[in-house]
Amino acid sequence: MPTSNTTDSMSLADGFAAARAITKQCGRTFYFSAHFLPREKRYATYSVYALCRISDDTVDNNCGDAAAHQLNTIKNKIDAVYNRSSMTDPVLLAFRETVFNYSIPKLYYDELIDGMYMDVHKSSYDNFDELYRYCYKVAGVVGLIMLKIFGSDNAQAEASAVQLGIAMQLTNILRDIKEDFERGRIYLPLDELERFGVTRQSLSRGIVDDNFKSMMRFQIKRARTHYEQSAAGIKMITDVRSRFVACAMKDLYAQILTAIEENNYDVFTIRAHVGTLRKLKTACGIFLKGNY
Repeated sequence: MPTSNTTDSMSLADGFAAARAITKQCGRTFYFSAHFLPREKRYATYSVYALCRISDDTVDNNCGDAAAHQLNTIKNKIDAVYNRSSMTDPVLLAFRETVFNYSIPKLYYDELIDGMYMDVHKSSYDNFDELYRYCYKVAGVVGLIMLKIFGSDNAQAEASAVQLGIAMQLTNILRDIKEDFERGRIYLPLDELERFGVTRQSLSRGIVDDNFKSMMRFQIKRARTHYEQSAAGIKMITDVRSRFVACAMKDLYAQILTAIEENNYDVFTIRAHVGTLRKLKTACGIFLKGNY
């Protein structure tokens, strides 16, 4: 794992270990895919994921002023990281090591935190244009962050990284409709819900009727289009193992959409997921095809 000449090595090691534990517990697909990265890049991705996860959980586990206050605290910590301020938090030390080793712009994290503030102040989106802006901030920029670690300054690779992040966020939204509704949030564009005849009442009751299924088919098709648009830029990543991981993340996460279809679009009583055996088969298939 990365080391530093200016930071106590034990604290840094503890930070990367803690980030790894957070990733393993909360990001199963991400954690599985990261196994194929070179060791230094693998631990760098853990530190990035951990910071994003902590920020996201702040919004999910708090509300209103409390969430805004906690996000402001996280923003100040990120500012301190980029200002090279003195700190003792091991996870932040690992995060700092990563952002400077891989020259990750602070702008990306400013956008990420801004997107999470949207979760505090906004509970629904009128149309897809509004939702796209949110997805870019909370997920598209994560794709750009990961690209810095994977290795590519190619403009097409950057555009594809954004599309992959947005595709994965749209997938999360479809998988988590029930949980988000219970938190008082509807991420599905309201104009599209109205077009398909899906109401707040039907969402609250978990009704999976023809209207809901038609709406889900439309949303899944859109998410898959973003996955397809992400594919070309992956080939611009310079490191072959990183290219493989980007392909794996794309294909594995897209299979959540397939799982939703296999569950007959019931996201209210069955949580769509991709099992370990299926993940292994997918990874093996990507490797054997060599299409990365």
